[in-house]
This record gives sequence, structure tokens and C-alpha cells, in this order.
Amino acid sequence: MTPVLADLLATARVVALPLRTRFRGVDVREALLFEGPHGWAEFSPFTEYDDDEAATWLVAAIDFAWSAQPAPLRDRIPVNATVPAIADRDVPALLARYDGCRTAKVKVAERGQVLADDVARVRAVREAMGPEGRIRIDANGGWNVDEAEHAVHALAEFDLEYVEQPCTSVPELAELRRRVKHMGIPVAADESVRKAADPLAVARAGAADLLVIKAQPLGGIRHALTIVADAGLPAVVSSALDTAVGLAQGAALAASLPALDYDCGLGTASLFADDVADARPVGGSVSTARVTPDAAALDRLAAPAERRDWWLARLERCHALLAASVS
Repeated sequence: MTPVLADLLATARVVALPLRTRFRGVDVREALLFEGPHGWAEFSPFTEYDDDEAATWLVAAIDFAWSAQPAPLRDRIPVNATVPAIADRDVPALLARYDGCRTAKVKVAERGQVLADDVARVRAVREAMGPEGRIRIDANGGWNVDEAEHAVHALAEFDLEYVEQPCTSVPELAELRRRVKHMGIPVAADESVRKAADPLAVARAGAADLLVIKAQPLGGIRHALTIVADAGLPAVVSSALDTAVGLAQGAALAASLPALDYDCGLGTASLFADDVADARPVGGSVSTARVTPDAAALDRLAAPAERRDWWLARLERCHALLAASVS
């Protein structure tokens, strides 16, 4: 059921969360929050996404706020630290914000940087975490196959847990997986699942060893669980740089998976200087409980009027697309 637009607007709040470190090219993360019969939900497709893609995120938000979710199988979710494309000297201070996390996801292939920057950053993470820490890298599709193969060889000495979305296309992922299989470093697919017209294509092509899934881009928890089941691959639940409200939806998804073979990417609250609630990891894990934003925080973090109006107009357009699809 799609609630009428007035029901969404009645509690809608647009917030702007400041980041401690620039991430995905932004210094402030904007999101629209609203409350339904089952609690608060988040609608926060990145600003560059068109309305068709953003509407899927609205489906997820409405489902989380208006529908009962699958029964959780666990009440805490182990999470990784997320290391943006920062200088190697800044790594120890950043990792210190992730209480008890023994896994780190390191961003690589940043535009304007070179492989030597990635090597220095990953080396600094390994030195900070010691030999027992787990390190995964995420290129966000920033390499071609030859570049990715070269990078994996250059970074293999740091004992990589897996490499996430090293290339853009499914055929490229399949070719890279074939080339590096002898090294025993798994390939994970993220954008090839959440931004694909067919999220199962990567599994059918044998192009990945595991999936990185996100609740909002996949249209909600139930749809994401169906994709994982149909793919037959291990899954890592990750954040889309969500507020504490969106992270709660990700945690609910992780809590519903039959198995969690890897730490999840749901510790990104530590990247923010302020949030609508405290969702930072404690002891290397986060709670699966729903989050109610703090009223004072909603006021403190309220987006400027022009940005609020932009988000409300986007919500209205995406809601119209959903209403038209079921009429």
C-alpha cells in the first residue's frame, strides 16, 4: 500500500548532517525522514539520481514505516570501520572513532589519486589494525580490468578480505575474477546489484563471490532478502551513508539474513560530526532496534529552506510515480 502524500508530508523532516571527512564527494549528507505506523524511515537517494531510481528508495522507506518487518534473527550486528580516501597519516585517528571494530573497508580508486595513495592508505590501516584485523577495499567501479588486476596484486600483501566493485560492468567483474582467482581474493558486487536493471545478472554470470546489499536502493528489506536468496551468494549489508534512521533499516535487514558471514558496513555513523540519534558502533557492533530521531537533533540539523523545498518536491514527484505504477 502506498500512503497518500499528505500522510508522508505530515511528519516529513529534511536534515543536513555534516561529515567529519569528505566522502563520496560531499561534505554534508541530506535526507528526508518521516514517521509511519511502524516508526521512522528515511528517504535519501543521492541528489544526482533521477526520479525513477529515487522512487525505489521511497518504496523502501514507505515499507519500513508502514509495514511490519521480518522477524530478526539477531539483536546485534558486527560492523566494519569505513575509511574514506584520506591521507595515510590520518588513518589512526579515523579508526579510533570505530569502537571495537576489527574490520575496515578502505576506499580506493578515488578520482584525482593514484595507486600509490591507495597502497599507502591500506598499509596504514594494516599497521593500525595489526595482523588480526580484516581489510576489504572498495573501488566503486573506478578501475578497468587491467587497472584492477594491477591494483589487486599491489595490495595483496595486506591480506585483503575481498575487493568490492573493482570494475563497473558485469563482464569486467567476471574477467577480473577469472584473473585473480588463483590469489584467493574474493570479488564483491555492489553497484552491479543495487543499480542494475537485473540485480541477479552478476550471480548468473559468475562475476562475484558475494553481494553487497543496501536496503534503500533495493526497495526494502523483503526485496533485498529475495535477491540474496535467489542469488545464492553470501551477502554483506552496507549503508548508503544513511542517517541513524536509515542505518536502523540496514540493521534490520542484516538481522533478517539467514547467515552473516562478514561484518556489515553499518558503522558509518562514525563519519558524521552530528546525527539525528547516536548509531555509532559499540564494541564493534550496532543494535538492530528501530531508531526514533531526537527532537532537538531534528531542529539542530534542519536543512536550509531551499533544500527542504527541493526534497519535498522530490518526494512529491517520486510519490506520483509510485501512485501511477499501481493505478
